[in-house]
Amino acid sequence: MLKIRTLLISLLACALLAGSAGATQALASHTQITFFEASADLLNARTRPHVIARLQHLGVHALRVELAWHDVAPNAESATKPNFEATNPGLYAWGEYAAVLAEAQRLHWQVLLTVTSPVPRWATANGKAPYVTRPDDRDFQEFMTAVAREFGSEVSVYSIWNEPNHPAFLQPQFNANGTPASGRIYRGLYEAGYAGLQAAGLARPPVLFGETAPFGFDSVKGLLREQKAKALLHDVAPLAFMREALCLNAKYQKAGSCSELQMSGYAHHAYTLPAGPNYVPPERDDVTLGALSRLSRALDLAASAHAIPRGVPIYLTEFGVQSLPNKQLGVPVGKQAEFDAIAEHIAYNNSRVAAFSQYLLKDDPLGGPPGSSVHGGVIGFQTGLEFVSGAAKPLYFGWPIPLTVSKHGHGVSLWGLVRPATGATKLTVLYRARGSKHYRTLKTVRTNSAGYWSLNSSTPGELWRVRWTSPTGVKYEGPPIKAS
Repeated sequence: MLKIRTLLISLLACALLAGSAGATQALASHTQITFFEASADLLNARTRPHVIARLQHLGVHALRVELAWHDVAPNAESATKPNFEATNPGLYAWGEYAAVLAEAQRLHWQVLLTVTSPVPRWATANGKAPYVTRPDDRDFQEFMTAVAREFGSEVSVYSIWNEPNHPAFLQPQFNANGTPASGRIYRGLYEAGYAGLQAAGLARPPVLFGETAPFGFDSVKGLLREQKAKALLHDVAPLAFMREALCLNAKYQKAGSCSELQMSGYAHHAYTLPAGPNYVPPERDDVTLGALSRLSRALDLAASAHAIPRGVPIYLTEFGVQSLPNKQLGVPVGKQAEFDAIAEHIAYNNSRVAAFSQYLLKDDPLGGPPGSSVHGGVIGFQTGLEFVSGAAKPLYFGWPIPLTVSKHGHGVSLWGLVRPATGATKLTVLYRARGSKHYRTLKTVRTNSAGYWSLNSSTPGELWRVRWTSPTGVKYEGPPIKAS
């Protein structure tokens, strides 16, 4: 089975658009924000100015930053915990993390800070690399207090752990008998982290639960005979992981005396496969973007069992569409731009979704096949807007002004966003008729105050694209988009 690795609330009031070439659609009103994670390039002092300039051009207003405990802790490679006041932020080497968060604050960008593994060797149960095995809850609580004391004014929302249902980030995932183990480990870390934030003075800390990867197994009992110990290194399916962490059985009924967990939202990485954003995996506890209703239902059932508060929103905190040259999961670069816009439209139309995201500005170097990271290898993600060389993909031009075109009756329905706009603006929608080599203007459209627009058209066409010029004269033109 393929495996994929891996505030606050900004009110984007979406008004109704009136007037169109044909009837204009109503835009849903909700509070979706888009986080951008530029990863290592942003944490590199040499490349950061270039990356920041790129992100400003793209219309970024919010960052996701993953803070690895091991990166900043004192004597992180020691098996013995040093004698230090672990809640004192002055005793950690925050380095480039501090520089990135300070830059985000200067730009008035919101920050989602995901505090995650690897952890200091002295905070693990076995003292062995990759330092992800049963991190000590008490140590993590103290660390989270230090994090909040250091970055409290610069962080909009916290999230605890990256993909805790994936063995590259937390172990063990399964018990020796093949039943899930990581959910209960994660619950302890989450409760400790939450308490650590409270100890720093945040009475009701804005914090996300989950950050789950999209695929996995409910049990690996059937794999033990053939795969032996390797069977225990699979991911736990996200909904099975959620139930375990919330002390619920398969029917979402209380399976223990666990109290209700407080959270500001459930974070999930709804990656999909090359089949596209609407792909629905056959396994009921897997959650891709096309199967978000499974997650919504699971959260509602968990709330009914008094395991979590009612109405917990969904934050899609890591997402991207893989492109070629990734042979296992990649699609052609033109299709990547189409799929990415469709994915954002799906999230936008889901009133439960409070946040969407883009993972990577620039592609990673090619790595091994999915699952390689569990054994110390590198996967490499090709979800970027740029190739690893820095050359722009079609997505680089499409991401600031995403466009979807879907067949609608005898015409098409168009939807889009002008991401760099700071208020209502106008853009030009163009189309190319079948057999023609030239684009013609379909309509000049006015967005709402958040930059969103939609349009129904009966004009026949083969390809569509949009153009926008910023108030300062910067010209944007998206890639050609086909009707889906």
